[in-house]
Amino acid sequence: MQNAIVSQTEWLAARKALLAQEKEFTKARDRLSEARRALPWVKVDKAYAFDGPKGKETLAELFDGRSQLVVYHFMFGPDWNAGCPHCSHWADNFNGIIVHLNQRDVSMVAISRAPLAKLEAYKRRMGWSFKWLSSLGSDFNFDFNVSFTPAEVAAKEALYNFTRQNPEVSEREGVSIFFKDERGDIFRTYSTYARGIDMLNTDYNYLDLVPKGRDEGGRGPFWVRRHDEYRAAPKSDCCS
Repeated sequence: MQNAIVSQTEWLAARKALLAQEKEFTKARDRLSEARRALPWVKVDKAYAFDGPKGKETLAELFDGRSQLVVYHFMFGPDWNAGCPHCSHWADNFNGIIVHLNQRDVSMVAISRAPLAKLEAYKRRMGWSFKWLSSLGSDFNFDFNVSFTPAEVAAKEALYNFTRQNPEVSEREGVSIFFKDERGDIFRTYSTYARGIDMLNTDYNYLDLVPKGRDEGGRGPFWVRRHDEYRAAPKSDCCS
């Protein structure tokens, strides 16, 4: 591939024209972020408990003394042998950012349905240090529409990304945001799924800058592997 080759003057003119579009996109994104923060909240009345490094922990305890909580819904089913390679791609971004989120009154964790022992073993394999909890035995994943029953998977119909559709697999990806007020009441303020989590992937943002972009040819992230598998033979399965 090769784009048109032009003079420095012509390149600068084209770049400045694109800069005007980029500035408008930035302003539109700011407006969208404001609208996101202005969404109404819904109170979380159900008591959820998770298996974590400290034993059983409630949703309230996951805030860790802060008022805001980010939960990454990591695809890792109870019977899977490893976490989803695509969620693993996202999780490679977590370690370095959490210390910065903490400075802005935000805690962040990942939650999956796989038992804690599997999560801990996989976390060691991947070299991650972020907090990861198991919701096995809890309704949490089902209530937040990221886990699906065998009947739903077989019927190819479940509620995901705010619409009834084929979930494709028993676990799907997403992010949910919570706020805890001074009385200890917890509210769900936002959730996003599927391509809604694109902006949370740092290397995708870099790939969008380079000439070949994500280089996926309309096929989605077919190239993604767990970071310790890139020299191995390509895998055809998403999650195993």
